[in-house]
Amino acid sequence: MVEVRRAVVDDAAELVRLRGLMLRAMGIGEPGVDDWQPVALRSLRDRLAEPDGSLAAFVVDQPAGPGDRPVDPADAPAGPPRLAACVVGVVERRLGTPDNPSGEIGYVFNVSTDPGYRRRGYSRALMAALLGWYRERGIVVVDLVATADGEPLYRSMGFEASALPLMHLTLAADPAGVRS
Repeated sequence: MVEVRRAVVDDAAELVRLRGLMLRAMGIGEPGVDDWQPVALRSLRDRLAEPDGSLAAFVVDQPAGPGDRPVDPADAPAGPPRLAACVVGVVERRLGTPDNPSGEIGYVFNVSTDPGYRRRGYSRALMAALLGWYRERGIVVVDLVATADGEPLYRSMGFEASALPLMHLTLAADPAGVRS
């Protein structure tokens, strides 16, 4: 059985590390450019400190050794990686729709497993924990962006491709960079 626990503030640096692994696997960002990490770390530390906030993260600790129990994050030394996998999600408030009158939706930021711990059921267990957290809050719609590797897992959990024609724009710092 996979032991999943709710992430705590002390897990923030590891959550950022695992997010970086996922982003690199998706081809997002430039190698060696990690300007986003300090900002993400501050945000996670602030948001994980809010027990009833709009962000939740669940983690699986790296096993300490054969047959050993995972290390408590408060007792873990700083330095080498100690999380095997994580999931991070938020509740967003949008305008309601006929299918979702409250307008509240779940959004999964990332599901990431350290390469040495893949194919052990960690992502499925983590997603189940996050979906349970959403259900407790009455969330009926959950969105995510799936990688090719993750898509079979999400489909097996009931996710479907969206018919919405989602588009993306990165606003330039210089307003002249936006075409009108």
